[in-house]
Amino acid sequence: MQSPDPLSSVFGALADPTRRAILARLADGDASVHELNAPFHMSQPAISKHLKVLQRAGLITRERRATVHLSHLEAEPLREATEWLARYRAYWEASHERLDELLAALQPRSVEEDPA
Repeated sequence: MQSPDPLSSVFGALADPTRRAILARLADGDASVHELNAPFHMSQPAISKHLKVLQRAGLITRERRATVHLSHLEAEPLREATEWLARYRAYWEASHERLDELLAALQPRSVEEDPA
């Protein structure tokens, strides 16, 4: 089985709301598994599985300090995903501009009333 390309791994990791919440938390700084698990109602092994997905996608790195494993956000893959999405943003903006022009052309023109 061939592994997916890096961008597919990033989008696959971002598809889960728990993993997105973990990344949002890590944007504030490194955190332990215990700290990352605090807002969720799931077991530590479940959080660890989410962390492994994020790590395989290159979105986090993990480091052991004494008895604690700290997770660290790696933002570069997010930049690459953002650049990929930016191409489609330009497409949608152009589509919206064309729609605005069409709607403006379809609006009835107001006729100034003759005061006489």
